[in-house]
Amino acid sequence: MQITDMLKDSTKFLSGKDEAVLRNTDAAKKFAQILRTSLGPNGMNKMVINHLEKLFVTSDAATIMKELDVVHPAAKMLVMAAQQQEQEIGDGTNFVAVLCGEFLHQAEELLQIGLHTSEIISGYEKAGKKALEILEELSVLKVEDLRNTTQVSSVLKTAIGSHLYGYQDFLAPKIADACIQVCPKVTSNFNVDNVRVAKIVGMGVTDSEVVKGFVLTRGSEGTIKHITNAKIGVFGSGIDLGKTETKGVLKITSADQLLNFSKGEEKQMEDIIKAIADAGVNVVVSGGNISDMAIHFLERYKIMAIKTPSKFQLRRICKAIRATPIVKIGAPTQEELGHCDVVTVEEIGSTQVTIFRQNKEESAVATIVVRGSTDNIMDDVERAIDDGVNVYKSMCKDGRFVAGAAAAEIEIARRLQIFADSTPGLEQYAIRKYAESFEVVARTLAENSGHNATEIISNLYAAHTKGNTNGGLDIETGEVVDAKERAILDLLITKQSAIRLATMTAATVLRVDQIIVAKPAGGPKPPKQGPMDADD
Repeated sequence: MQITDMLKDSTKFLSGKDEAVLRNTDAAKKFAQILRTSLGPNGMNKMVINHLEKLFVTSDAATIMKELDVVHPAAKMLVMAAQQQEQEIGDGTNFVAVLCGEFLHQAEELLQIGLHTSEIISGYEKAGKKALEILEELSVLKVEDLRNTTQVSSVLKTAIGSHLYGYQDFLAPKIADACIQVCPKVTSNFNVDNVRVAKIVGMGVTDSEVVKGFVLTRGSEGTIKHITNAKIGVFGSGIDLGKTETKGVLKITSADQLLNFSKGEEKQMEDIIKAIADAGVNVVVSGGNISDMAIHFLERYKIMAIKTPSKFQLRRICKAIRATPIVKIGAPTQEELGHCDVVTVEEIGSTQVTIFRQNKEESAVATIVVRGSTDNIMDDVERAIDDGVNVYKSMCKDGRFVAGAAAAEIEIARRLQIFADSTPGLEQYAIRKYAESFEVVARTLAENSGHNATEIISNLYAAHTKGNTNGGLDIETGEVVDAKERAILDLLITKQSAIRLATMTAATVLRVDQIIVAKPAGGPKPPKQGPMDADD
């Protein structure tokens, strides 16, 4: 009796080394190859068209994996590991996928020569623990002052340059400035959502600027465009009178009736706006529609009116000005009011923007206004900013850095090979292959830069054996340079998390010895539930 006889018709059943283990490792390896050429400053772009026919041209691994609809379960494990890295650290997603793919590629060779999966997994787990111990010893710098713009920007350059090479010297001080502005007294409570990005087409990337406050990419509703020392009332609903649920017909027979028709509504609206003005409000922000009648009376009482249809943007404005949104239209209390030094409408590249700027007070939100000639360029800048801000957040937890440019990876590989020689049993083969997997970073950086990868890896090993543990690759010349002196630094906590996730994922894939695929259910697949707001 076959196993498939117990299961529904059309169920697929695969087992054994060739059908299950090697098939899984091959799928994971091929998926990692897609992302591998996008690693590093010279990483190539991928053109991805998602299920909604939206075009993405990017080298950002997190975006590529998010938009690719991966079906194979083994490859999906790599995606899940990378997503976990993105959620926990916010950077190093490509490193996780590429390293895990290389672990499985090396495991494939061990399986071919006769090693059992349990021996490979045991060797990998031992090597993983040893790699994390070695990494702790490779720390070359610790950022002590998280409010020093010069010190912070110097360590952010590597993370930004790996995504947007050439703009790191310009963007790093901007990101450092924005992060320091919103950094709380207890630095471990730093929130990445407090650094916002406003994208405005036009000019070049170097025309981007940091605003201490919040930038809303739309103008005001009335003619008032500038208010200083603003007291702001935020209304969650629209500023309009309620309408009855039933319809009625009104017969007007004289001119006086026509003149008096809307006087009651006008009086009611004026009373509401007057009460708001008497509370000291000179700016109102509405989460819904503002009627023409309301704008008329707001203008009369010299109140600036701003509308934002997005509830997410409304929450961010409340955070920036420390206001409480009001559900009912009426005069807000002093505790509910928000305060801002300047609220002004400016025109940036033919786009009207409303800026809530804090000059004197500390701002809860900082905005980086990104300029660029195309949407694709601005999207890439936004992703680079996102990675820079996440690196700052991780620095708040652990400010240690290791040498970048593949220096740390080559040193881990070299020391693990020594560790493998002193390990008895067949596990030493797995440890040696695990060590070789770290060479993928140096090989990829060299290949993406147009250099001879084999020669560069041998030169790096030679430099590290001589004692230069910070020896890394200069992608422009192909020479071995001191990564610490060149300020090419990677965050230690990012590497730690990536190695741990990649090792666990590789071991999970190798533990699978049978694949049972049920018959797919009929009918179209339900749409994926994504974020409600484009900024999230």
